[in-house]
Parts: sequence; structure tokens; C-alpha cells
Amino acid sequence: MRLRYLLLLGVLTYLLTGVYQVAPEERAVVRRFGAVVSRPGPGLGVGLPWSIDRVDRVPVRTVRQLRVGYDADTANDMTTPVGQLLTGDQNLVNVQIVLDYAIGEADADLDDYVIHRELVDATLSRAAEAAAGEWVAGRTVDQVLLTGTGTLPAWVMDRLTERLPELRLGIRVQRVSVALIAPPDEVRAAFEAVTQAQTAVRTKEFQAQQERDQRRRQAEALKYRLEQEASEYRDTQRRQADADATEFLAQLSAYRDVRATNPDALAFLWWDEMRKTMVLMKTRGGKVRALDHHLQNGELNITEFIPLPKR
Repeated sequence: MRLRYLLLLGVLTYLLTGVYQVAPEERAVVRRFGAVVSRPGPGLGVGLPWSIDRVDRVPVRTVRQLRVGYDADTANDMTTPVGQLLTGDQNLVNVQIVLDYAIGEADADLDDYVIHRELVDATLSRAAEAAAGEWVAGRTVDQVLLTGTGTLPAWVMDRLTERLPELRLGIRVQRVSVALIAPPDEVRAAFEAVTQAQTAVRTKEFQAQQERDQRRRQAEALKYRLEQEASEYRDTQRRQADADATEFLAQLSAYRDVRATNPDALAFLWWDEMRKTMVLMKTRGGKVRALDHHLQNGELNITEFIPLPKR
């Protein structure tokens, strides 16, 4: 009887291996004799016992992080450290990037991930290193160091998006970032000195551009002020000229009207202008002398002959 109970307990235990639980953030892939038969979601599932059904739980809601490239802890143990890449101008740089990826929830992604689970990190690392190597090899060391942090992640992301479907890993890369991009330790001091010099040059260029812009603004302000003053002066002179022309035309019209009845109108205008001239000369401190003795035949003749010196 004891043997029967033990046998019954063993059979019951074996049958219970067909019961499985899938967490809320998981999907399961059930394979029967190696062939996928179902992909149940979260909850309690029942299948055939162990060795007949195999249940692989896949954490589809979990974001995994993978560091790819240079690792300072292991670099000293290698002749050519992983992640030490050659630039287009034959210089070495140490590059380490960080990949955030998750498993796809589509049926094909689940199947691919379950089949290649052990190869995912290694294959993804090689693909990312190859993409980073392509980017570094096509640029100078200065371009890599100056623009790598901002440009390299987008390049790697685009290349992985193109190549991962062919690898059938069942994953989706969500984010790429640069953790390290620097020259080797042996030449870091020299690169830092060059970087400082380049920074000083850019600072001087920026200051020169600021001064140029300031002087340009000042010149434009001066130009605007001069244009305004010239415009005001032009308008003033034009108004004065218009007023003088109007006054002259009025006087001419009055003279023509008076001349028709008074033949001495021109003489009257002459003496009126002479009066104004003399008043102006007195106002300015000048001396006014009568010129009547210079009148000859109704005309003013002030020509004087200076006697020649005697020899």
C-alpha cells in the first residue's frame, strides 16, 4: 500500500508540472516536443507535464540594459581592448555605448527570443560595435571626440533598426546612449591640451563675433540716426524753399499788378530791399554809408581805379 501511495503521489506530482503561472508583465511560449503550440498571456495555465510541454516565460515589459564597447576593468588584460576603435585619420578612441532594449510582444518576436535567448546579448553587442566602428572610421578623431556624444547614438540606433530584423532576436532597441568616448589613457593628456587650445580658439572667435555684431549694431544705429537727420533737414529745406517760392510768386504777382498802374514800382521794390539790407548790416555791427554819389545816369557805379605806385 505504501508503494502504491508513493507511486500515486509521484504521478500526481508529475501531472502538476503541467500547471504554470504567467506574471502580469510576462508572456509565455509553450513548446510541445520542440514545436510552439501556444503563447498564453498573464494568468494560470495548464498543459501537459514536464518533458512533453516546455513553458518559457518571457518578461516583455522589462527593459534590459546592455553595455557595449570599452571596459576599463578588462582593458589592461587585452592587447587590443574591446571598444578601442580606429578613426578615419588613424587615431584610437575608446568608445562605450549603452543599449536599452525590450522583448517584442508579437508572436514572431516571442518565438525568436525563446529560440535565441542565449545569443541575444552577444549578437546585439557585435551588431552595435560594428555600427559604432563604421561611424568612427568615417570621421577624424576631432570630429569623433567633439560630436560623438550627440551624433553616434542616432547612427547606431538607425543601423540596429535596419539589421536586427535579419538577426531574428525578437527584441526592440528603445534607446542608445554614449557612456564613454575618449582617447586612450596614454595620449589623453595631449588630447586634453589640444582640446583646451581649441576651446580657447572658439572662445576668441565667439568674442570676436560678439564684438563684430556689436559694432555692426552701432553702425546701423548711427546710419539710422544720420538718415533721420538728413531726412529732417531735407524736409525742412524743402518746406523753406516752397515757402520762399510761394512768397516770391506772390511778390511777382503783386509787382505785376502794381506796375500796370505805377511805373515806379520797381524802384519802390529796390529801395525796400535796400532798407532791409541796411537794417541787417546794422544789426550785425556793420557801417552803412550812402552810395548816392556813385549814381551815374540812373545806375550804381562803384568802380574805383587805384593809382599805380610811382617809380
